[in-house]
Amino acid sequence: MDTQPLAGRTIAVPEAREIEVFAGLLARRGARVLRCPMVAIHDAPDPTPVLHWSRRLAAGGFDDLILLTGEGLRRILSCMQQHEPALRAGFLEALSRIRKITRGPKPAKVLRELGMKSDIAAERASTDGVIATLRAHDLSGHRIGVQLYGTERNPALVDFLEGAGAEVSVVAPYVYADGADDRAVLALLEQIGAGGIDAIAFTSSTQIERLIAVTSAEAVRSALEKTLVAAVGPVVADTLRRHGVEPRLVPTDSYYLKPLTAALEDALGSPPP
Repeated sequence: MDTQPLAGRTIAVPEAREIEVFAGLLARRGARVLRCPMVAIHDAPDPTPVLHWSRRLAAGGFDDLILLTGEGLRRILSCMQQHEPALRAGFLEALSRIRKITRGPKPAKVLRELGMKSDIAAERASTDGVIATLRAHDLSGHRIGVQLYGTERNPALVDFLEGAGAEVSVVAPYVYADGADDRAVLALLEQIGAGGIDAIAFTSSTQIERLIAVTSAEAVRSALEKTLVAAVGPVVADTLRRHGVEPRLVPTDSYYLKPLTAALEDALGSPPP
């Protein structure tokens, strides 16, 4: 008898960037992993704005930096490495001096890898959480850099900062593109709707938006009623709820692949019916 905790379970993984890492974590516990990456992440097609923004930071042009994702900071560093390596040292030196504000654990983790730390962590890992946290701070006259989530300008955050008297400069170091083609996405939904998948584990809001873009919110809700819906953290969970899907599984302490895997193991770690 197979004693692996997820033996006999099928788990759909719409992750793209770390799909093999996540799939490996699940497979080592005995799960059959159905890979269907919803979105792909690419460098910004034009590095010029990213380099211009990075030069400004390196020259001491910002008092504060808001990091919305860890991926964004990695892409900024990668852009410099590819197109202007000499800029990196000055960028990191300036980054160490300015006040760093993070939304969630991932940008804070990248800072730690660079030997730095977050100066202000949002009370919730969301735009609303960043705004709520910064309301207690005087931002008048501050020059604030904002690393965006994808290419979305985040008007709620930018309008708040400008309304508080700050000068805001945004940068979009990466873009999203479709991952699996539409036929693969439709096939995944059909398999979920037929009851052939024990769980689907969402790791970003863009994965949910892609599902809905290919079909409709109603079709997605109908299919996801047939499986255990897991979200890596509160931001993804909120996106699901906004579209009428209640996630049944969200890690409570940290929002990474390993805690999500452990939560799936706890929820599904009994023999399937």
